[in-house]
Amino acid sequence: MSKTSALPGCLVTGAAGFVASHLVERLLSLDLEVVGVDNFFSGHWENMASFMDHPHFHFYEYSVNRPHLLATLLKAHPRLTYCFHLAAIVSVPYSIEHPQETMEVNYQATASLVQEASQLAFESFVFAGSAAEYGNDQRLPLEEQYASAETEHLSPYGGAKFYASQCVAEAPCGVALRFFNIYGPRQDPASPYSGVISRFVDLALSGKPLTIFGDGLQTRDFIYVSDVVEAYLHAAGLRGAVVLPFRGIYNVGAGKAVTVLDLAKSILKLTDNTESLTFLGERAGDIRHSLAAVKCFQNETGWSPQISLLDGLHRTLSWAR
Repeated sequence: MSKTSALPGCLVTGAAGFVASHLVERLLSLDLEVVGVDNFFSGHWENMASFMDHPHFHFYEYSVNRPHLLATLLKAHPRLTYCFHLAAIVSVPYSIEHPQETMEVNYQATASLVQEASQLAFESFVFAGSAAEYGNDQRLPLEEQYASAETEHLSPYGGAKFYASQCVAEAPCGVALRFFNIYGPRQDPASPYSGVISRFVDLALSGKPLTIFGDGLQTRDFIYVSDVVEAYLHAAGLRGAVVLPFRGIYNVGAGKAVTVLDLAKSILKLTDNTESLTFLGERAGDIRHSLAAVKCFQNETGWSPQISLLDGLHRTLSWAR
């Protein structure tokens, strides 16, 4: 498993996941050594196919609950400097059915990892937070300080992510990024926690009507996966002008509200799908509107989203085809 390298090292947890696999590819393109960890709870081997044999990539089938995980990996890869922690239970329905397990994985394991990263003098620990940390707060756009101990979270997933973000932000090397609706290639449309875009794309390319819950006028803030990857790099000080240690909690989104109805119509048009839309009743617990205030992260790091929704849809459709 060991491959010697003089390159700075990056640990990516959840490396077989949708977003993390894109992050690994990008880090390797920068000539960095990458150590990937995943237990395949929700990740897929095929997501790592493009880099599994890369000479600067090393993979370990570990859980993030493993005691002394960073110390163990550091012995084999002494140049590990950055940790990108994306591994999590990401299904909201699963979190409702398994609240204790969700808290153990999404919060307690994160707290242990960031504490260990600080003790081992990692330069940066970047955590994948979530817009779910805001609960059903409708003060739009959502600003970072709106999520607090008084926030009524709609699921154990949202609560665990909130407490994890707080813990990470208190660490000397910790940055928590609250991502809004991420989409792009490799997002599994069959997954129960997949995004609406991947499901719409799958239905449209199959010539089936797109199913909308409610009236379709609910809004979301969609961010393309490559912009998310660049946000990770900026937060870790690998791009832009950030001086480490950089810490805190920051939103990452496009900063633009799009209705689900307009999204569906755009995808139908792009795929020449003439099937009509199907409307079903609203789903319990669904948030009506979501929009990120992104100025804080932009001002601190120089990051800004580069991929428009139309361009992102084209790229996602090309991959899906």
